Amino acid sequence: MATTVAKQKPTEIIYPDSDGKPMADNTLQADAMTIIYNNLRAMFADEPNVFVAMDLLWYPVEGNPRIRVAPDVMVALGRPKGHRGSYKQWEEGGVAPQVVFEVLSPGNRKAAMNAKRRFYAKYGVQEYYIYDPDTGLWQGWVRRGRRLTRVRRMENWRSPLLGIVFQRGVAEYPGLSYPDLRPFLTFEALERLAEQARRSAEQERQMLEEYRRRLEQERVRAERERRRAEQEQRRAEQERRRAEQLAQRLRELGIDPDAES
Repeated sequence: MATTVAKQKPTEIIYPDSDGKPMADNTLQADAMTIIYNNLRAMFADEPNVFVAMDLLWYPVEGNPRIRVAPDVMVALGRPKGHRGSYKQWEEGGVAPQVVFEVLSPGNRKAAMNAKRRFYAKYGVQEYYIYDPDTGLWQGWVRRGRRLTRVRRMENWRSPLLGIVFQRGVAEYPGLSYPDLRPFLTFEALERLAEQARRSAEQERQMLEEYRRRLEQERVRAERERRRAEQEQRRAEQERRRAEQLAQRLRELGIDPDAES
């Protein structure tokens, strides 16, 4: 009698969307992360194929969910915007995040940060930056072949890929600037600028409305003057015709209206 052997289904590999760790250890770290994230998002708002994420798990190797890291902020150039539970590199065309940022907290150990740097070097990161909100200092590494090489001077350093400029920060303000040297701003500062822009636009709208109102008044006044001039012209024409009719009648009576008295 033949025996049927049941085929076992391959075990589904789970890639968790969370590592169970908090996004930040304190508000100082969280504020710096948020400023970097929000301003990079704003900078690439019109670029459909630049993906910026904060505290998102990155899985570089398919089939091994233990190989993972969650950069504080990462930028993937050439990848479309959109929501993701995690960044699975094999689902992203094999594109690794090219630029990553880490913000130090009291819980960060030098050994752990060195391990992250080796991870980033191994799996394709092109630029790696660390910010210390306690000192305002930046550290940076850029890829040279297979290695990430330390940037010797970070003051006024310009990111080769992003174009942003690095300077010494102050606490949660990380000292970053856009490529045109406008500083990265807090959400509150961005909102104040937006409110100022809204007020300025409203003032311009009111000024334009007032200008249009005055133009309409001038148009109405000009129209009245035109009608008044036409009325005067018609009256003058009527007077001329009456004068011609009277002169004609006098001539019929044998009186020369043009003769001097």
